[in-house]
Amino acid sequence: MDIAVKLSLLSSGIFLLFGMVSGVIKYRFIITSQDSRAPVYINIAHRASFLYSFAALVIAKLLEFSPYTVLVKLLISVIPLAFFALTITGYLITGLKNKTDNMFTTRNFITTWFMYLLIVGEIGGMILIILGFISTQFL
Repeated sequence: MDIAVKLSLLSSGIFLLFGMVSGVIKYRFIITSQDSRAPVYINIAHRASFLYSFAALVIAKLLEFSPYTVLVKLLISVIPLAFFALTITGYLITGLKNKTDNMFTTRNFITTWFMYLLIVGEIGGMILIILGFISTQFL
């Protein structure tokens, strides 16, 4: 198993664990708030962590069939995985501040340039990962 697959599997486990931990954070907000609700972005961080854990598993499995070099596989997997982690972190920070229920109402670096980079990085990385799988399994 090469480093890209190992890193993807590790990321999957970390995202899954963080989903569980963020569930505890969510629960704490629920039991201490007057309306028995957690901040919107705490809920989003909680759900995104679980979804990204499974996305990282898909990346790991697809990479097992990749024809690319170890370095290329590492690069095309680290980019989406890093954006997954940064996104979850952003949701958590926004939720802990509990100052908004929609971070996109204000235009700033995160809501513009970071999002553009995220779109290119996540989709571009996945396209390359899927193309590698197709090239070894269907062509």
